[in-house]
Amino acid sequence: MAKPDRINPDEWAVRCDLAALYRLAALYGWDDLIFTHISARVPGPEHHFLINPYGMMFEEITASSLVKVDAAGEKVELSDYAVNPAGFIIHSAVHEAREDAQFVMHLHTVAGIAVSAQRDGLLPISQHSLFPLASLSYHDYEGVALNPDEKARLVRDLGHTALMMLRNHGLLTLGRSAADAFLKTFMLQRACEIQIAAQAGGGELIRIPAPILAGIRAQSEQVMRGAGAALAWPGLLRRLARENPGHDR
Repeated sequence: MAKPDRINPDEWAVRCDLAALYRLAALYGWDDLIFTHISARVPGPEHHFLINPYGMMFEEITASSLVKVDAAGEKVELSDYAVNPAGFIIHSAVHEAREDAQFVMHLHTVAGIAVSAQRDGLLPISQHSLFPLASLSYHDYEGVALNPDEKARLVRDLGHTALMMLRNHGLLTLGRSAADAFLKTFMLQRACEIQIAAQAGGGELIRIPAPILAGIRAQSEQVMRGAGAALAWPGLLRRLARENPGHDR
């Protein structure tokens, strides 16, 4: 799809990837009506980022409908839609603190919230869980994210990890690319689904031994961000083109 003249090619490419992430989240059943957010850093020195128009369903979002905001959460271009202040607090904190946070996904999935509410969090009981556990942190619930003071604590808890469980709230992942962010989210979400299913089955769960978990850390970059993400992304875009085309408008 041809880009609007007002948007430079680098920004348009990011917009198309971000709109694809929104529609893929809806396609996989990860959306929560108009709530939760996925954001992307806009290329350039202005420290702007893109976020969803507050009021649009995830499956409706297009590259041109995304809202561009500055570091203070103020719109820098005209839009008929507002920006969710809670979404801005969480995403701006991560974008400001981490240069590698080109894309940030925050979701309220049922399985993600269920595991985030468990004292022990994500358990090493499946192969899927091992990859998120290689770079997973936790942030305690402080209420609806409207307090700017929470940003410093969220960044502190995130540290150098790429995946976070927001206790009693949901999931947060960051990536250097849309493909990177999506695959991290997929692995974490699938691990949470497996855990809830295993717990529902009753009986004692078998934990994967610590030496295996330690060994997987060396492989996680290749699987989660390297070849795995790069190989999966084109197929995801092809599925999106079949089932919900038009994100690149």
